[in-house]
Amino acid sequence: MRTAYGVETVRAAERELMARLPEGALMQRAAAGLAVACGQLMGRVYGRRVVLLVGSGDNGGDALYAGARLARRGAGVTAVLLAPERTHAGGLAALRGAGGTVISGSGSGAAEGAIRRADLVVDGIVGIGGRGGLRADAVPLVEAVREAGVAVVAVDLPSGVDADSGEVRGEAIRADLTVTFGAHKPGLLIDPAREYAGTVRLVDIGLGEVLPEPAELEALQHADVARLLPVPGVESDKYRRGVVGIAAGSARYPGAAVLAVAGALRGGAGAVRYVGPAADAVIARFPEVLVSDQGPHKAGRVQAWVVGPGAGDDAASVAEVLEADVPVLVDADGLRLAEKEAVRGRTAPTLMTPHAGEAAALLGVARAEVEGARLSAVRELAARYGATVLLKGSTTLIADPAGGAVRVNATGTGWLATAGSGDVLSGLGGSLLAAGLSALDAGSVGAYLHGLAGRLASEGAPVGAQDVAEGVGRAWRDVRNV
Repeated sequence: MRTAYGVETVRAAERELMARLPEGALMQRAAAGLAVACGQLMGRVYGRRVVLLVGSGDNGGDALYAGARLARRGAGVTAVLLAPERTHAGGLAALRGAGGTVISGSGSGAAEGAIRRADLVVDGIVGIGGRGGLRADAVPLVEAVREAGVAVVAVDLPSGVDADSGEVRGEAIRADLTVTFGAHKPGLLIDPAREYAGTVRLVDIGLGEVLPEPAELEALQHADVARLLPVPGVESDKYRRGVVGIAAGSARYPGAAVLAVAGALRGGAGAVRYVGPAADAVIARFPEVLVSDQGPHKAGRVQAWVVGPGAGDDAASVAEVLEADVPVLVDADGLRLAEKEAVRGRTAPTLMTPHAGEAAALLGVARAEVEGARLSAVRELAARYGATVLLKGSTTLIADPAGGAVRVNATGTGWLATAGSGDVLSGLGGSLLAAGLSALDAGSVGAYLHGLAGRLASEGAPVGAQDVAEGVGRAWRDVRNV
């Protein structure tokens, strides 16, 4: 599992570790890893031209010490100092001692000229404590880097992004590679900041032995998902494996019911019951589904419900499902129709799956506010509704109402932004709930499989929601390596 820690947690761990080590040892570990990553990105070091954008403090020190290592291997290294009077003294002396050159500020045009001639730019402007975008004096350098099209390596995280939240509130560096030290920071895993980070490489500097548990952010990997997948035993039957109920679809949106059922059938439960006006369409596509027109209360026993996809204005079904004493996944129209207090009053687990627009409506804010601050939005929704919340997006976030680590998933592809894809995810997540997974695990595993299915089905080309549903089995086998 990949984990991420906030700024204060990382700094506390660094202080604890530094107290055990010789002075400067931690920075030298970071600089060594950074130099290696820069060399690998360039392919060779000798004869290459490297520009360091150096701010004040330890972040700039990391860049300077790494630059000194590159200079000793034959690179031509130029440091552009944005705060000459506050530049890390030891790092600056090391660079000069290795033959590097120094430019103060960006006003003379020398810095921009060096950037245009560079093979690599190392972004050491702002460290993990930076907030609110880059200062005005750094903006011309960022523009010069962008115009030159030169490769960029960010030190710890791209300057201008918020390490804790993933927010980008102003001008920021876009890196091809981010070399982060000791632990991932939340902003490296959450959009919009993740988009600025490029490929992320973690350099082990020894923090693992002092970082606390649990982490503030978690990203499941194949092995984690494989351990959570429901696998039937020799004594299993369809009822022991779980039955998921789907209350979805309408005369206007029968396809939503079909797609939700498609996702549910591939999610690990043993049987699917469908309730709603799209029964003919569902049974024509999936004859194995148990259908009913008597409403959720009379549908028969289920271990979990999915309610809302394509439901239109069927508030009665939403209310009935929320009264059930089993886990419930609420999506799409169900999010609009569900009464807040009905959700908060539930004793069984609830999993809500909004996209940014739906989350904004639930929070009473603009969509752009949710998209710009996804981590705070998902936490606020989980706390406000007393439910586990899966916030869809390029990085999907899953937050538990009890707090703890937020899960993040980035297995998907932009091609998943297609009509009906969310309905498939709803059915898949509901089936995992019925199979016995917790709401947090069902949301996390569902998002992981759904994203991977979209990626495998697409292979770089457009896909439809049915393709995604059909790809879930392939994703499942890929995770289990069978």
